Amino acid sequence: MIIVVAGAGGPAGQAAVEHFTKRGDTVIALDNRPIPGGRVVDLLDQEAVRDLAVGIQAEHGRVDGVFHVVGGWRGSKTFAETSLDDWRLLSDLLIRTLQHVTLAFEPALRASGSGRFAIVSAKAAESPTQGNAAYGAAKAAAEAWTLSFADALKGSGSAAAILVVKALVHEAMRAEKPEAKFAGFTDVHTLAEAYASLFNRPADDINGQRLDLTQ
Repeated sequence: MIIVVAGAGGPAGQAAVEHFTKRGDTVIALDNRPIPGGRVVDLLDQEAVRDLAVGIQAEHGRVDGVFHVVGGWRGSKTFAETSLDDWRLLSDLLIRTLQHVTLAFEPALRASGSGRFAIVSAKAAESPTQGNAAYGAAKAAAEAWTLSFADALKGSGSAAAILVVKALVHEAMRAEKPEAKFAGFTDVHTLAEAYASLFNRPADDINGQRLDLTQ
C-alpha cells in the first residue's frame, strides 16, 4: 500500500513508519524537520501540503492511507493558570495541520475506494481536567473535524476514524522511568497496529467512529 504518515518524526510516527515498512508497504514519512527517509514539509503551509498531495498522487498513482500523528501537549495546574499561548500552539499542531492534511488528501482517499484515515485523540477530549483546558479543547476540535471528514467519505468505501488513548508510551519513556507502570497508556507500536487493523474492517464499521484503545 501507499501510506502517508504525517508527523513521522515523533515516537508514534516512527512506530507507524516501521510497522508499514516491515509489511513491505511504501511509506511516505512527513515531518517539519529532516528525518531519515522522510520528506520535509511544513504542515501549517496549506499550499505546500496541497502540492505535496498532488505530487504523491502523480508519483504513486494512489494513496491508500493517511495516518495523522502530529502531536503535542501543554497544560497547567489550574484553570486560572491556563495560557492562551498554549492554545495557539496546540491549535496549530492539532487542528490546523489536520485541516490542511485532510483537505489536501481527501480527493486521493475518496478515489482510493478503500482508503483509511485516522487521528490520535485522547480521553481529555471527552473529560478534560481544569489544567487540560487548551489541550482538551484542541483535541475535541480535531475530533469534530475528523467526524466531518468521515461524513464526506461516507459511501466512498474509504473511512476516517479516531483512535482514542489516555496517553502514549514508548521505549525512551520506559528507559527514563523504569519503575513507572504507565497504567492505561497505549504503546506506540500498539497504536500503529490499531491503525493498520482499520484496513481489515469494513468502512461502514469504522467510518466516523471513536475507537477506544484504553479498554
